[in-house]
Amino acid sequence: MRRPPLLLLAMALSLSVGALVHAADDLVLSRFSDYLESLRTQAGIPGLAAAIVGPANVNWEGAFGHQDVERNIATRLDTPFQLDGTAQAIVASLAVRCASDGWLAIDDPVSKFAPSSPDAAATIRQLLTHTTAGVNGLTFSYRPERLAPVAAAVAGCTDSTFRWGMSALLERMAMMESVPGSDVVRLTAPAEAFTASALQRYSDVLRRLATPYAVDARGRATPSSYVASTLTPASGLISTVIDLEKFDLALKKGSYPLRPDALAFAWTPPTGANGQPLPHAYGWFVQAYNGERIVWQFGVSDNASSSMIITVPRRGVTLILLANSQGLARPFALSAGDVTVSPFARLFLSIFVR
Repeated sequence: MRRPPLLLLAMALSLSVGALVHAADDLVLSRFSDYLESLRTQAGIPGLAAAIVGPANVNWEGAFGHQDVERNIATRLDTPFQLDGTAQAIVASLAVRCASDGWLAIDDPVSKFAPSSPDAAATIRQLLTHTTAGVNGLTFSYRPERLAPVAAAVAGCTDSTFRWGMSALLERMAMMESVPGSDVVRLTAPAEAFTASALQRYSDVLRRLATPYAVDARGRATPSSYVASTLTPASGLISTVIDLEKFDLALKKGSYPLRPDALAFAWTPPTGANGQPLPHAYGWFVQAYNGERIVWQFGVSDNASSSMIITVPRRGVTLILLANSQGLARPFALSAGDVTVSPFARLFLSIFVR
């Protein structure tokens, strides 16, 4: 039997869940879990880990499918996944922290840190917001690879390298199952200020890394490989749903990595030539939906992995999704700045933003 199109399924599920908003929270979350599993199957995602985080606590967690199909290893909440572009949210928090502490200026030219960069005339602000200055003002174009010089800028406010600065940030938030690039285990302590125990911990995490898959039109999954092998400002970071819950709660707490004023800055996009906000702020997309501000980011490695974080600041609720195929992001045109093209996002928003 031919499967129903993914978008039609999402619409049906959204309408069904919407009727439950006045029911008990446990029932709503149970139905959300069921519908998320249906979307996972339709999207051809072998393994998916997910969480809904409230203002001060984790409200719901779920693990679906397999992190390794061939060995029949079920996905767990502590399964490590590649974050791909979602890493920008964490990297940008470090960059904004560095700026808040006076170590760098957000309008410093890229040439100050990477003179040979093709974006040498741009500013750190423009890289983080995916904007380019033109005669008529700023224009938006989502190109994560442009963020490479941010690594050199951020390294200036750490005691070692960009990688070590990221590892220190992760440890400060107790994100102990996150790895700053799979090649970190090739280092020998004390290279880049890493200790032998930290390198051993990273090695242990990587042994549990979700297997990446390419999935064909019939939903058949074939093991593939990850493109990212090192840490950059927009790729290579490995983490778990549990660790990303800690990151989200740290942002909501408002002490580290960002104070409330710095977080407000990070979530404020620049304006374009018409005076309207552009789609991307500092590490995050920002858009309006049903009168609410939605802050989100996604990551994808073709035929390997995908991820998504969506937060509704006024309501203090966040969705975290990690997958070992591209199904969370493809074929949806998320890079244009509209998260509602994703059926996963629409399912979440239909419940929490009405």
